[in-house]
Amino acid sequence: MNRYPVWKYIVIVVAIVLAALYAAPNYFGESPAVQVTSGKSTVKMSPAMTAKVEEVLKKEGIAYDGVAYDGTGAYTSVRVRFATPDIQFRAKGVLEKSLNADPADPTYLVALNLQPDTPKWMQALHAVPMYLGLDLRGGVHFLMQVDTKAVLAKRVQGMQSAARSVLRDKNVRHAGIERVGDAIEINFRDDATRQKAKDVLSGQLADVVYADSGEGSDLKTRVSLKPTALKQTIDEGVKQNISTLSKRVNELGVAEPIIQQQGPDRIVVQLPGVQDVARARSVIGRAATLEVRMVDESITPGTELSSAIPLNSELFTVGKSVPVVLTKDVVLTGDYISSATASFDQNHQPAVGIDLNGDGGRRMRDATRDRVGKKMAIVLLEKGKYEVLSVATIQSELGSRFQITGMGNAENAAELALLLRSGALSAPMEVIEERTIGPQLGAENISKGFHSTVYGFAAIAVFMIIYYMMFGFFSVIALACNLLLLIALLSRMEVTMTLPGIAAIALALGMAIDSNVLINERIREELRSGASPQSAIAAGFDRAWATIIDSNVTTLIVGVALWVFGSGPIRGFAVVHTLGILTSMFSAVFISRGVVNLWYGRKKKLQSIAIGTVWVPGVTK
Repeated sequence: MNRYPVWKYIVIVVAIVLAALYAAPNYFGESPAVQVTSGKSTVKMSPAMTAKVEEVLKKEGIAYDGVAYDGTGAYTSVRVRFATPDIQFRAKGVLEKSLNADPADPTYLVALNLQPDTPKWMQALHAVPMYLGLDLRGGVHFLMQVDTKAVLAKRVQGMQSAARSVLRDKNVRHAGIERVGDAIEINFRDDATRQKAKDVLSGQLADVVYADSGEGSDLKTRVSLKPTALKQTIDEGVKQNISTLSKRVNELGVAEPIIQQQGPDRIVVQLPGVQDVARARSVIGRAATLEVRMVDESITPGTELSSAIPLNSELFTVGKSVPVVLTKDVVLTGDYISSATASFDQNHQPAVGIDLNGDGGRRMRDATRDRVGKKMAIVLLEKGKYEVLSVATIQSELGSRFQITGMGNAENAAELALLLRSGALSAPMEVIEERTIGPQLGAENISKGFHSTVYGFAAIAVFMIIYYMMFGFFSVIALACNLLLLIALLSRMEVTMTLPGIAAIALALGMAIDSNVLINERIREELRSGASPQSAIAAGFDRAWATIIDSNVTTLIVGVALWVFGSGPIRGFAVVHTLGILTSMFSAVFISRGVVNLWYGRKKKLQSIAIGTVWVPGVTK
């Protein structure tokens, strides 16, 4: 009646062992470390960089405890762990000097950091500690508002320029084009010309709808973006800003930055460990521009470039396909680029498709019409320094849409498309909330959160053992397993732990023990009704299950709603709360009954069980 099959005990043991494995990294400390990341858009980090870093450290006689390549986050990096902060500071200086030929324009960024002391065999199994949020580790928090009106204005302005350019090229007369809100209105004198204009524009403008109005010689056509296109424009603008910010925080050396969208037009930037607010502001708000220039074909490759550069050209030595001499005349800037996506050319080879607005398309046609077969370069200007992103050969006259081929592989195409989109912020952003938390306050929060959880657990354990005796002890075992499972899940999911998360853990303990109280009281009720101990145990668990399901599912619904619709601390609380409900249901019923069955289930002639005082109505002692 109260015996588990062997496979159920195997499941319990495996669950507990895995939970212990993935929760264990949280009990190891952190060591001083340095983090090496790419300082240029065209320089990619690779696993081979670890060997280069090791070579530099060995050459300088600097002892280190381990070198690891991390390619799982928003950006790749190489991290080196050291025994003391003194060695850490010395290694930082040595690596900066050895890896960068020009200290004023570093190729690699070397930042101080902390690295978990998790054993390598655990790291190989992806057992890592939970990330700590700002309120536990300290750092800087920004809530930024994206100017979506500027994003739409840029798109509508591009649509207006494109319409004017297309109609002029096709010799379609109109009486003026003006912008009205998030749409443009084109005036015509007769209906035939209006219909011809709509036919011409339909082949050039995508994701737009037309609405005709007016009478006689005062005819109008309103051209507006489809609702899906409007939403997509705003979403792409916010995502472009997120991509740009992710690339820029490399310079701050933040180990686990949090850059995520909050609502339709806000971005949360959390930089754990950063205390210099002014520098963080300057980095994430920095301007960057893209330029398209022509290669100076008068310079023969292989000649002495330093003495052969014409007055109207300049030498570029940073980036891809360098050194290269480009003309100083800018064909167009990134403001004319509407979108850039990774695609494939007619030979099914990776390429980058670029869409320009109307003015950009006209400028590109004028620049490339007589330069077929010559080379063109795309250059990124940031922090007053130029970097060549790509040099391509012009295959034919280019217009509003063209492709850059010869990418080599799909990864290179995707990377260049991202750089073209995220070289600059798509729209201005305003910091509407700024918060700085010191590391000392974070350590104090960790201490208080840890002690509150420990004291709460101890108080629950004492009460349960006193009130329910042996069954109270079984409940405490299940509660401990629940806590272990919850921490393991949070670590495995790489959840960022915050103060609300710690509060949710404490709440999960109280809710988990509530299920055990229901089970124990149901067993007591069965004993009062005269059931045998074995029957009371079986009926108590079976009949309490329905109540446990009802109470937990209703709370789970609220937790999921907070998880889906909440943000920031509310969502962090909801994540821990929801996972805590699931682990409590597993531990309170499955593990708790397994322990009870293991203790009492094999006793055929069980006369009594230690579950505290069972008060029978009408019977006094």
